[in-house]
Amino acid sequence: MHNQTDSIEKLLVSLIKMVGKNNEKVDELTKRVRQLEIASKDLQINRVYSFIAEPPRPNSSRKEYART
Repeated sequence: MHNQTDSIEKLLVSLIKMVGKNNEKVDELTKRVRQLEIASKDLQINRVYSFIAEPPRPNSSRKEYART
């Protein structure tokens, strides 16, 4: 019986640690989402738009159009 009690206690400790680590990850993700929401609202208020695009690569498989 003593061995079974120890096993259950170790399992509970392990589960508590796992839940704690997952809660930390959720908190970090929540903070990041809030940061992105604030940044998005700031961009909408200031109406700053930027478009980022990579130039076509010379060896790309995409068909490039001739410039005139």
